[in-house]
Amino acid sequence: MYEQISSNKRRTVVLLVFFLALLWGLAWVISQSTGQPGLFFIIGIFALSYAVFSYFAGSKMAIAVNGAQQIQKKDNPRLWRTVENLAITEGLPMPKVYIMNDLAPNAFATGRDPAHGVVCATTGLLQIMDDNELEGVIAHELGHVKNYDVRVTTLAFALVGVISLIADFFLHISFWGGRGDRENNNQIMIFLAIFAAIIAPIAASLLQLAISRRREYLADATGALTTRYPEGLASALEKIASHGSALKKQNTSTAHMFFVNPLKGKSLAGLFSTHPPVEARIKALREMKL
Repeated sequence: MYEQISSNKRRTVVLLVFFLALLWGLAWVISQSTGQPGLFFIIGIFALSYAVFSYFAGSKMAIAVNGAQQIQKKDNPRLWRTVENLAITEGLPMPKVYIMNDLAPNAFATGRDPAHGVVCATTGLLQIMDDNELEGVIAHELGHVKNYDVRVTTLAFALVGVISLIADFFLHISFWGGRGDRENNNQIMIFLAIFAAIIAPIAASLLQLAISRRREYLADATGALTTRYPEGLASALEKIASHGSALKKQNTSTAHMFFVNPLKGKSLAGLFSTHPPVEARIKALREMKL
């Protein structure tokens, strides 16, 4: 159990390093191809500013776009007590509790740190889960809060956005003018920059998805360790798989935050999925030794 948690954390750090290397590599190639070394620093400042904005505004945006409503204990004592008891067990501050009016069984957590934690469950989740299963799902979501997963995934999502914006801008000025006299530029660097601008957003998206999947495994392990009952979480995953988890209101920008994939359809071989296969998660949970 503890080795799995440590392994997931190490792999996430490696993926983030690759992410930053990709961003700075793209910035360097573009600055060299345009003959403007200062672009390297401008891109860096822009990336930092975008990441900071996403870091502080991401939670409010996630709640708003999903139409979640904050509740108090009297509104749903069962959910509130489950969150409260698990937060005490984990030594976390009591997070804000939200409910989404959606029949699809799902949940998500957000908040840049435990002091700003938010846990949200759908009405569908509350309807079909028994107490052990609900506890497993909420423990998983609090695992995201405890492990600072929202901070990591928000940073990764922001970097994908930055890389895509930079690549789109460079491709636009490359094909529609604005690079200056081509004869005075290194033609190889120009070609390399165009190639990088096409490939980098794809690579960045794949890295972001890989990070998201790693954090789901980590939250599963953390949640199982909290409840000391991996079967509750495994059973919840089985039940959700049989019911379907696609929300009526589809939003790709927050899909990575949910307990299971909230989008319709399945990605090719799981390559473009924000979540690991449910079967793989169930298998890992049932192989855990506490």
